Amino acid sequence: MVFEKGASSLKSVKAIETGKVAGTNNLATERKFSVLVVDDDAIIRKIHSKLLSKFPVEIQVAVNGKEAVDLYRSGAFFDLVLMDMEMPIMNGFEATKELRALGLKSLIVGVTARSSDSEKKAFMEAGLNDCHAKPLTSEMVKSLLQELNKNN
Repeated sequence: MVFEKGASSLKSVKAIETGKVAGTNNLATERKFSVLVVDDDAIIRKIHSKLLSKFPVEIQVAVNGKEAVDLYRSGAFFDLVLMDMEMPIMNGFEATKELRALGLKSLIVGVTARSSDSEKKAFMEAGLNDCHAKPLTSEMVKSLLQELNKNN
């Protein structure tokens, strides 16, 4: 978030909490985007879901990659998938590869606490469109949704 001269962090936090972040009105679409948050960490799922709830999106969650793949196999559709790298049962690498193999063309964005370039590169090669550090910020979520808006 950009702080203008004289802006207080409290006002900026209130803007995020109330959903009054500059430019969010431009995200209105004819249909809501569907976003899948895949993370084994309940706190990260809650943070990302809270950030997403400020925008006109439908939010689904999965606690591991297998749940994400099972949702897709059962007919669920997602415009955007926020995929954690390290999870039990099926990690983000495997889930991303599987979703791509099943034909998912949607935007898959890796979200990881890892900072190693080689690990991020390997995650990207699994089929991600992009990869970011977690937790995401309101500005990053807004940017991802604007990208979806442009492409749809």
